[in-house]
Amino acid sequence: MARRYDTRTTIFSPEGRLFQVEYAIEAIGHAGTCLGILANDGILLAAERRNTNKLLDEVFFSEKIYKINEDMVCSVAGITSDANVLTSELRVIAQRYLLTYGESIPCEQLVSWLCDIKQAYTQYGGKRPFGVSILYMGWDKHYGYQLYQSDPSGNYSGWKATCIGNNSAAAVSILKQEYKEGKTTLTEAKSLAIKVLSKTLDMTKLNAEKLEMAILVREDGKTKIRILPAKEVEEIIAAFEQSEAASSSAEAAQK
Repeated sequence: MARRYDTRTTIFSPEGRLFQVEYAIEAIGHAGTCLGILANDGILLAAERRNTNKLLDEVFFSEKIYKINEDMVCSVAGITSDANVLTSELRVIAQRYLLTYGESIPCEQLVSWLCDIKQAYTQYGGKRPFGVSILYMGWDKHYGYQLYQSDPSGNYSGWKATCIGNNSAAAVSILKQEYKEGKTTLTEAKSLAIKVLSKTLDMTKLNAEKLEMAILVREDGKTKIRILPAKEVEEIIAAFEQSEAASSSAEAAQK
């Protein structure tokens, strides 16, 4: 009987579930990992880069991290074509608000407006949910630094540190143990991101080719957004590996 209920987006199953939305969320579980950490002096986004073909023309500096406006950046996990549509919509909403009111849109308002669109695609016939989860990092004058996550159902929530994509449950478990609320600096956040990704990604050794990192900070009253170059990412990875080697050798000496 249940098979009849999983072909249409808008029909509830006898148990009260929307299978198409659940399938979309399941698709994100197999996508590349994206991680966000809120620090005292900024915000960090880190994402796994899966398409590392050397023949690709590197017109786009980043594969999974998108700038929305002067105060917000997002990272996506899921179907890239769906993500392109949603990020374009985010930029249009942000620019429309800027044109109307002469200031940047508050972070939560932008997230909420996009989630209204995502929710509509779970409600009307002939459409399917967007197979994308998005992490947003931004700053506004009302609440300062903010980190949000939204999923295909149209739900969104604010976080201090979170992860979406492959092995996200294991990553969130490590973040719960390692994240220090109100004490984490941006430098510590970079190191923590590398630690989490090194334990959750399906690769023997991390390298800058398979990793993207972006930071958002405030300097001189302006928001500065920077995607870290490969050389800087390599330095962060090397520093983390040295500290891990030092701590393991100290443990061995104690034994």
